Amino acid sequence: MTRIAFIGLGNMGGGMAANQVKAGHQVRAFDLSPAALDKAVAAGCTAAATAAEAVRDAELVITMLPAGQHVRAVYANEVIPNAPASALLVDCSTIDVDSARAVGEQARAAGFRFADAPVSGGIMAAEAGTLAFMVGCDDADYPAYEAALQPMARAVFHAGGLGSGQAAKICNNMLLGISMIGTCEAFALAEKLGLAPERFFEIASKSSGQCWSVTSYCPWPGPVEAAPSNRNYEGGFLSGLMLKDLKLAQAAAASSGATTPMGAQAEALYALFDGLGYGQKDFSAMLQLFRGKLDSLTS
Repeated sequence: MTRIAFIGLGNMGGGMAANQVKAGHQVRAFDLSPAALDKAVAAGCTAAATAAEAVRDAELVITMLPAGQHVRAVYANEVIPNAPASALLVDCSTIDVDSARAVGEQARAAGFRFADAPVSGGIMAAEAGTLAFMVGCDDADYPAYEAALQPMARAVFHAGGLGSGQAAKICNNMLLGISMIGTCEAFALAEKLGLAPERFFEIASKSSGQCWSVTSYCPWPGPVEAAPSNRNYEGGFLSGLMLKDLKLAQAAAASSGATTPMGAQAEALYALFDGLGYGQKDFSAMLQLFRGKLDSLTS
């Protein structure tokens, strides 16, 4: 049994912490939200009054926080001054590469092992323990991180050195955002041309247009039973979070001199969708914008 400190119990972190409990570990959890903390306690975690208290005797510290500034503050003020130097530190937040590297270097300077390990899979995967982790850490430390993340994971990948996990995550999600927009456009066009969407799914899923957004996460209700499109786009991966990831990708592109015109267009479309008030809907709900049926999202 490992003593785990889990900081950040939102839509993703709550399910992740619960899966560590299911694996037989002792989880001391902290979140600023009393409701999130109560839910974690109901799942078997022990509540901590502060992040500093949570990490005090931890063997593994996992953080799942909203943005780079939160990760920087929590590690500088709570984790590094209070956790045992032997603790394994892993940040699973999706943040900018510069923040991940800065926090990692600060942790290493204090004698800690640190990894950035953002996730892919969404809320359902967090609850089911089937997330994909992209880990940025030293080669020698990777086996320890792979074992630590396993109770929450379907797959764990070593992306490379410090910051590589975040680089992999933002590149992957930029590709996902672009491909989902293309998939939504294709379904909307098929409908306008009189092609039954179910028939188009059957064809596209076995033809050159096949991609994850078609076959595993179809935005049209019906063909993929588990897709959020069958629940009026509730749950899954929120459009607001996709926008956050696309913004991170564009910031990284600007700082590195990369050219990402499709990524920029995807960001603009999700910014429009979020601005219209649909940031809490699954990102595949973009289909209804192209169909001119946004009203269906509130029915």
